[in-house]
Amino acid sequence: MAKFFNVTGACTPARHYMVDLESRLKEIRVMVDAGEYFSISKARQYGKTTLLRALADYLRCDHLVISLDFQRMSSADFENESSFVNGLAREVLRVIRHMKPEMPENVERELKELAGRDQGSFKMAAIFEVFSQWCEESKSPMVLIIDEVDTASNNQVFLDFLAQLRAGYLEREMIPTFQSVILAGLYDIRNIRKRIRPDEEHKSNSPWNIAAKFRVDMGFSLEDIHGMLAEYEADYHTGMDISQISKLIYDYTSGYPYLVSWICKCMDDREGFPDKSSAWTKAGFLEAVKLLIEDTNPLYQSMKGKLTDYPNLRLVLYDLLFTGKSVLYTAMNEEIEMAAMFGFIKNMDGMAVISNRIFETVLYNWFMSREYSDSRLYDEGARERSQFIADGHLNVRRILEKFVECFDDLYGDQEESFLEDAGRRYFMLFLKPIINGTGHSYVEAETRNRERTDLVIDYRGEQFVIEMKVWRGNAYHERGEKQLSDYLDYFHLKKGYMLSFNFNKKKEIGVKDIVLGDKLLVEAVV
Repeated sequence: MAKFFNVTGACTPARHYMVDLESRLKEIRVMVDAGEYFSISKARQYGKTTLLRALADYLRCDHLVISLDFQRMSSADFENESSFVNGLAREVLRVIRHMKPEMPENVERELKELAGRDQGSFKMAAIFEVFSQWCEESKSPMVLIIDEVDTASNNQVFLDFLAQLRAGYLEREMIPTFQSVILAGLYDIRNIRKRIRPDEEHKSNSPWNIAAKFRVDMGFSLEDIHGMLAEYEADYHTGMDISQISKLIYDYTSGYPYLVSWICKCMDDREGFPDKSSAWTKAGFLEAVKLLIEDTNPLYQSMKGKLTDYPNLRLVLYDLLFTGKSVLYTAMNEEIEMAAMFGFIKNMDGMAVISNRIFETVLYNWFMSREYSDSRLYDEGARERSQFIADGHLNVRRILEKFVECFDDLYGDQEESFLEDAGRRYFMLFLKPIINGTGHSYVEAETRNRERTDLVIDYRGEQFVIEMKVWRGNAYHERGEKQLSDYLDYFHLKKGYMLSFNFNKKKEIGVKDIVLGDKLLVEAVV
């Protein structure tokens, strides 16, 4: 069976193109050999299950690995202590039946008794006594892995389970117990009490406070992506420039596993292209990105749900996207901690930034969609759309000319604070209906601040760079021109655009050309 790029469920090396996990497995093995208990809390579809399955196989040569998935247990299993013990014993027996390791007869008999549906009331300590006996008699150190612990994390019975694991860890020198315990899910188990008792958030201590810090980077590096594409290229001989495509994928996804696999799968499926050779090009990549941004998938739905459920999280992300405010990455800040846990942001040199260009564009679209009905600029962009497209090419100069005209008519008399906070957002609203369905735009995280924002438009394989800036005097303006010129070099472009929001009463509104060395800058002033 031919390999393929997988975006649903866990990946396996025999069936799917995937990155080499060897280095990550070695890092985790060090933690396991040190006897550490830890949790892996990562955003949705970040490769947790794939990594855990690979880890279980990696450790089985010299460990007895019990790998469970709490999604297989029903809500009834978490109703009370007895039902939880019953369900957990049943799942352990199911897993062991498929693994077929040597199990002491007395351990198997007691597990079957705990799993019996017609038995009486069981205490949590009962199954831990069985675990302890099993660990004592096992010829290999035992490792317990539990995936999808979020399934249980809003139940008091799960706290009791964690408490028993902690007690075993603290008494391990006297009573046999697991060599290592690994829990995986979306939420950080150390903050689990906040989900169970939201009215008592000050009581946030968790029974999982014994957990070691998990520092293994699960995101894909540029080298990871390059290696995966090299394997694919060896099978199909598309003639792709592996280094170029790998860098494009990494630049847009920052190595988020699901996004990387989605783009690769789209290019492999040749969406809109006659063959694989034409699909595995920069044009094919940009088309895949456009389709990914427009897609409706479980990851985006999960992100949308979090924005709806957590208003303060929504405010932090809005500030990051639209106001240019610098936000320190402070782990003690609950909103920052939450945004990082859900995968919205990452730490870049001590500052909070959106995790990747794809998320940034999706979030921009989501926030702006809530303003469409109230935005006259969006209506103007939609109404005038046809005049900005000529022979399939985007006329960015004409877009700037029309925006200057419309913006001055609608908001020319507004105060400086309004223009500074809302001006750039309004240009993006104006642009959205013009490129929608054919192209997309994103903002470079490195250039976003209160004075300057670089907007990059991808449209039918062409790229356009627009520096949106707040006027701070001639000296600053000249520096901005130089910055834009350098940025054009990065994109191998000779023509760039600048949109200046100028508060000088003597300003000259309009669009003009500026020759800067071997480049042409088209500047619009409002």
